[in-house]
Amino acid sequence: MSVNVKVAEAKAHLSELLARVEAGEEVIISRGKNPVARLSRVKKENELAMLIAEVRAARARAKPVSNDEILDWKREGQRF
Repeated sequence: MSVNVKVAEAKAHLSELLARVEAGEEVIISRGKNPVARLSRVKKENELAMLIAEVRAARARAKPVSNDEILDWKREGQRF
């Protein structure tokens, strides 16, 4: 979930916004109507390593795909 706040509000409530970010929310800081910054949780290295391991495991479980299949999928979306 994403929350939009103005710069002044972000300055006044930074601690509260950081607590929300730590809880998993994303905060977009805007100047007027224009978004200028995003606050998001920093992933710890061990979290990143776990995500990489999950992706590698999923790829290992996937069945092999031939070049012909990939070309067929590519052609499927083309208009003639």
